[in-house]
Amino acid sequence: MGSSPHSYADDCGIRRTVVKVTVLYIGKARDANLNAFAAEFMKRASRYGKCEMREIVEGREDWWDKASAAYKVLLDPGGKRYDSAQFTALVERMEMEGRDLVFVIGGADGLPGSWKPRADLLLSLSPMTFPHELARAMLAEQVYRAFTTLRGHPYPR
Repeated sequence: MGSSPHSYADDCGIRRTVVKVTVLYIGKARDANLNAFAAEFMKRASRYGKCEMREIVEGREDWWDKASAAYKVLLDPGGKRYDSAQFTALVERMEMEGRDLVFVIGGADGLPGSWKPRADLLLSLSPMTFPHELARAMLAEQVYRAFTTLRGHPYPR
C-alpha cells in the first residue's frame, strides 16, 4: 500500500489515517492566558494532523451538517470519564476508522439539550465544573498528548 499525505504507518507497520481534530466552543474566549495555552497545544497537535479550534453560535446548528461523517464528542459533566489512555485509544480508533473528530464545549449554560442525543459520545473531563476556556485548554493538551503517545514521542512520559 502506498503512502499518502493523509496516512502514516505506525511502529508496527499498521496504516492509519491522519484525522482532523476540530474543537468547537460556545461563548467568547476572554482569558488571554488560557487562550494562549489552548492555542499552543492545538499548534503542537497540528504537527500530527489538521487541528482547529473555533467559536460557534449556540443557535446555529450548521456545524452538524459540516461534521456529518465525523465522530462527534460533546463535553458534558454527566458524560463518560476517560483517563488519558482511554482518550488516546479513542483517537487511535478514529485513525483506524479514518474518521475525523469534532469536540464541542458548551458555554456558561452548557450545551443545548437537543444536541446531546445526536452525539457519538458525551465526555466529561472531570466531575468538577470548569470555565469553558479552561476546558478548552485541558482538551487541547489531551489531543496533543494522544497524538504524541501514538507517534512514540517522549512528551507523555
